[in-house]
Amino acid sequence: MLVGVISDIHDNIWALNDILKKLSDCDVLLCLGDLCAPFTMTAIEGGFDGPIHLVWGNNDGDKVTITESVSEDGDVTIHGIFGEIVLGDRSMAITHYPQIARALAGSGRYDLVCCGHSHEEEQTTIGETLLLNPGEVMGRFGTHSFALYDTETEKAEVRHL
Repeated sequence: MLVGVISDIHDNIWALNDILKKLSDCDVLLCLGDLCAPFTMTAIEGGFDGPIHLVWGNNDGDKVTITESVSEDGDVTIHGIFGEIVLGDRSMAITHYPQIARALAGSGRYDLVCCGHSHEEEQTTIGETLLLNPGEVMGRFGTHSFALYDTETEKAEVRHL
């Protein structure tokens, strides 16, 4: 199963739309927060065909309207600030915050832990757990990035537009 991972969009719809096109082969999308406005959730849902798992970041202002913007017939799960997911036979945790992610990875309970917030891409192995930060869709530091994770090989790759 191929999993797309994005974070820190900050309403950059133009980069988001380009990244979503590159995620068309993915079976599932993990969104790690900082969408900002409700129209960003609408763009994510409209641009990705499979299940979407979302956690809140520190810049998701109108959570009520973001939640209401999710289509009733869509496949979006909003987990709050922390989510546990099993995809294939891989156990995953998602959060926006790196300090929480490091603790989760250190627990040894997950195959993959994903976070955002820093806008900096990272892949680190803690024990048997892969800690993955896909970087940022926004482009604050000059690059627009996303990650792919293969549940069969347990390998992740960060890519850029």
